[in-house]
Amino acid sequence: MLLLLILFSGRFLTYTQSPNASDTIIILSGGAGRVEEGAALYNEGYASSILLSNAKESNSRFGDMLQTALTQGIPASIILTENDALSTYQNALYTLSIMQLHGFNSAIVVSSDFHMRRVKLIFDRVYKKSGIELTYVGSPSGYNAKRWWSDRKSRETTFNEYVKMIGNTFGYNGPEAKSTLDQIKNWFR
Repeated sequence: MLLLLILFSGRFLTYTQSPNASDTIIILSGGAGRVEEGAALYNEGYASSILLSNAKESNSRFGDMLQTALTQGIPASIILTENDALSTYQNALYTLSIMQLHGFNSAIVVSSDFHMRRVKLIFDRVYKKSGIELTYVGSPSGYNAKRWWSDRKSRETTFNEYVKMIGNTFGYNGPEAKSTLDQIKNWFR
Protein backbone atom coordinates (compact mmCIF):
# COMPACT_ATOMS: atom_id res chain seq x y z
CA MET A 1 0.00 0.00 0.00
CA LEU A 2 2.77 2.44 0.93
CA LEU A 3 4.59 1.60 -2.30
CA LEU A 4 1.46 2.40 -4.35
CA LEU A 5 1.04 5.67 -2.47
CA ILE A 6 4.62 6.63 -3.28
CA LEU A 7 4.33 5.54 -6.91
CA PHE A 8 1.18 7.56 -7.56
CA SER A 9 2.02 10.66 -5.50
CA GLY A 10 3.21 12.60 -8.53
CA ARG A 11 0.29 11.58 -10.70
CA PHE A 12 -2.17 12.73 -8.05
CA LEU A 13 -0.73 16.26 -8.14
CA THR A 14 -1.28 16.67 -11.87
CA TYR A 15 -4.87 17.44 -12.69
CA THR A 16 -6.31 18.69 -15.93
CA GLN A 17 -9.68 18.77 -17.62
CA SER A 18 -10.74 19.24 -21.20
CA PRO A 19 -11.31 22.96 -21.72
CA ASN A 20 -14.86 24.28 -22.10
CA ALA A 21 -16.02 27.53 -23.64
CA SER A 22 -15.81 30.08 -20.82
CA ASP A 23 -16.09 33.78 -20.16
CA THR A 24 -12.38 34.17 -19.38
CA ILE A 25 -9.11 32.33 -18.86
CA ILE A 26 -7.47 32.89 -15.48
CA ILE A 27 -3.70 32.45 -15.67
CA LEU A 28 -1.82 32.16 -12.38
CA SER A 29 1.64 33.62 -11.87
CA GLY A 30 4.58 31.56 -10.80
CA GLY A 31 5.77 29.40 -13.66
CA ALA A 32 7.04 29.42 -17.20
CA GLY A 33 4.64 28.21 -19.88
CA ARG A 34 1.46 29.21 -18.09
CA VAL A 35 0.81 32.34 -20.15
CA GLU A 36 1.62 30.48 -23.34
CA GLU A 37 -0.90 27.75 -22.44
CA GLY A 38 -3.56 30.35 -21.66
CA ALA A 39 -2.81 32.19 -24.91
CA ALA A 40 -3.18 28.95 -26.86
CA LEU A 41 -6.59 28.37 -25.25
CA TYR A 42 -7.61 31.94 -26.12
CA ASN A 43 -6.42 31.51 -29.72
CA GLU A 44 -8.44 28.28 -29.96
CA GLY A 45 -11.55 30.30 -29.07
CA TYR A 46 -12.27 29.01 -25.56
CA ALA A 47 -12.78 32.50 -24.09
CA SER A 48 -12.98 36.13 -25.15
CA SER A 49 -10.79 37.52 -22.37
CA ILE A 50 -7.80 36.66 -20.22
CA LEU A 51 -7.32 37.45 -16.53
CA LEU A 52 -3.69 37.50 -15.37
CA SER A 53 -3.25 36.98 -11.64
CA ASN A 54 -0.17 38.85 -10.39
CA ALA A 55 0.50 40.10 -13.92
CA LYS A 56 3.62 42.02 -12.88
CA GLU A 57 5.52 38.81 -12.05
CA SER A 58 8.29 38.00 -14.49
CA ASN A 59 7.81 34.53 -15.89
CA SER A 60 9.52 34.31 -19.27
CA ARG A 61 12.27 35.77 -21.40
CA PHE A 62 9.69 38.32 -22.58
CA GLY A 63 9.30 39.81 -19.10
CA ASP A 64 6.23 39.89 -16.91
CA MET A 65 3.00 38.04 -17.58
CA LEU A 66 1.39 40.96 -19.38
CA GLN A 67 4.35 41.42 -21.72
CA THR A 68 4.41 37.68 -22.37
CA ALA A 69 0.69 37.66 -23.23
CA LEU A 70 1.19 40.55 -25.64
CA THR A 71 4.07 38.74 -27.38
CA GLN A 72 1.73 35.76 -27.79
CA GLY A 73 -0.57 37.94 -29.88
CA ILE A 74 -3.20 38.54 -27.20
CA PRO A 75 -4.82 41.97 -27.72
CA ALA A 76 -4.26 44.33 -24.78
CA SER A 77 -7.95 45.27 -24.89
CA ILE A 78 -9.10 41.82 -23.73
CA ILE A 79 -6.55 41.37 -20.91
CA LEU A 80 -7.61 41.95 -17.30
CA THR A 81 -4.96 42.07 -14.59
CA GLU A 82 -4.50 42.02 -10.85
CA ASN A 83 -1.09 42.69 -9.33
CA ASP A 84 -1.36 41.87 -5.63
CA ALA A 85 -1.58 38.06 -5.29
CA LEU A 86 1.39 36.50 -3.52
CA SER A 87 -0.01 32.99 -3.16
CA THR A 88 -2.42 30.55 -4.77
CA TYR A 89 -5.01 31.40 -2.14
CA GLN A 90 -4.70 35.10 -2.99
CA ASN A 91 -4.88 34.25 -6.72
CA ALA A 92 -8.29 32.70 -6.03
CA LEU A 93 -9.50 35.47 -3.73
CA TYR A 94 -8.49 38.37 -5.97
CA THR A 95 -9.65 36.82 -9.23
CA LEU A 96 -13.05 36.04 -7.69
CA SER A 97 -13.60 39.75 -7.06
CA ILE A 98 -12.69 40.59 -10.66
CA MET A 99 -14.88 37.79 -12.00
CA GLN A 100 -17.86 39.11 -10.02
CA LEU A 101 -17.16 42.73 -11.01
CA HIS A 102 -17.31 41.78 -14.70
CA GLY A 103 -20.30 39.46 -14.31
CA PHE A 104 -18.38 36.40 -15.50
CA ASN A 105 -20.01 33.02 -14.88
CA SER A 106 -17.22 30.69 -15.98
CA ALA A 107 -13.45 30.48 -16.32
CA ILE A 108 -10.64 28.17 -17.34
CA VAL A 109 -7.93 28.25 -14.67
CA VAL A 110 -4.39 27.68 -15.96
CA SER A 111 -1.32 26.86 -13.88
CA SER A 112 1.59 24.41 -14.02
CA ASP A 113 0.59 20.75 -14.27
CA PHE A 114 2.11 19.79 -10.89
CA HIS A 115 0.28 22.67 -9.18
CA MET A 116 -3.22 21.92 -10.47
CA ARG A 117 -4.48 19.60 -7.71
CA ARG A 118 -3.78 22.27 -5.08
CA VAL A 119 -5.15 25.00 -7.36
CA LYS A 120 -8.38 23.03 -7.71
CA LEU A 121 -8.70 22.48 -3.95
CA ILE A 122 -8.15 26.17 -3.18
CA PHE A 123 -10.22 27.65 -6.02
CA ASP A 124 -13.11 25.24 -5.37
CA ARG A 125 -13.16 26.37 -1.73
CA VAL A 126 -12.89 30.12 -2.47
CA TYR A 127 -15.38 30.06 -5.38
CA LYS A 128 -17.75 27.59 -3.68
CA LYS A 129 -20.80 29.83 -3.24
CA SER A 130 -20.13 32.11 -6.22
CA GLY A 131 -22.02 30.13 -8.85
CA ILE A 132 -19.00 30.48 -11.15
CA GLU A 133 -18.09 27.33 -13.09
CA LEU A 134 -14.37 26.57 -13.22
CA THR A 135 -12.44 24.26 -15.53
CA TYR A 136 -8.80 23.41 -14.75
CA VAL A 137 -6.10 23.06 -17.41
CA GLY A 138 -2.51 22.22 -16.51
CA SER A 139 0.40 23.69 -18.40
CA PRO A 140 3.30 21.31 -19.15
CA SER A 141 6.21 22.16 -16.84
CA GLY A 142 8.70 19.35 -17.26
CA TYR A 143 7.54 17.80 -13.99
CA ASN A 144 7.98 14.03 -14.08
CA ALA A 145 4.69 12.87 -12.52
CA LYS A 146 5.21 9.17 -13.31
CA ARG A 147 8.74 9.00 -11.88
CA TRP A 148 8.80 12.03 -9.58
CA TRP A 149 11.55 10.49 -7.44
CA SER A 150 14.00 10.17 -10.36
CA ASP A 151 15.21 13.78 -10.49
CA ARG A 152 15.86 16.41 -7.85
CA LYS A 153 13.51 19.05 -9.29
CA SER A 154 10.55 16.65 -9.39
CA ARG A 155 11.29 15.35 -5.86
CA GLU A 156 11.43 18.88 -4.47
CA THR A 157 8.30 19.92 -6.39
CA THR A 158 6.40 16.90 -5.03
CA PHE A 159 7.52 17.58 -1.46
CA ASN A 160 6.65 21.29 -1.72
CA GLU A 161 3.20 20.68 -3.17
CA TYR A 162 2.24 18.14 -0.51
CA VAL A 163 3.52 20.31 2.35
CA LYS A 164 1.62 23.30 0.92
CA MET A 165 -1.50 21.19 0.40
CA ILE A 166 -1.41 20.01 4.01
CA GLY A 167 -0.80 23.58 5.20
CA ASN A 168 -3.68 24.90 3.09
CA THR A 169 -5.96 22.22 4.55
CA PHE A 170 -5.18 23.50 8.05
CA GLY A 171 -5.74 27.15 7.12
CA TYR A 172 -2.20 28.23 6.27
CA ASN A 173 -2.59 30.41 3.21
CA GLY A 174 -0.73 33.29 1.62
CA PRO A 175 2.76 34.62 2.26
CA GLU A 176 2.87 33.39 5.89
CA ALA A 177 2.39 29.83 4.62
CA LYS A 178 5.39 30.21 2.31
CA SER A 179 7.51 31.31 5.27
CA THR A 180 6.40 28.22 7.21
CA LEU A 181 7.25 26.01 4.23
CA ASP A 182 10.76 27.46 4.10
CA GLN A 183 11.21 26.64 7.79
CA ILE A 184 10.05 23.05 7.25
CA LYS A 185 12.36 22.63 4.26
CA ASN A 186 15.30 23.79 6.40
CA TRP A 187 14.65 20.92 8.81
CA PHE A 188 15.48 18.47 6.01
CA ARG A 189 18.66 20.16 4.82
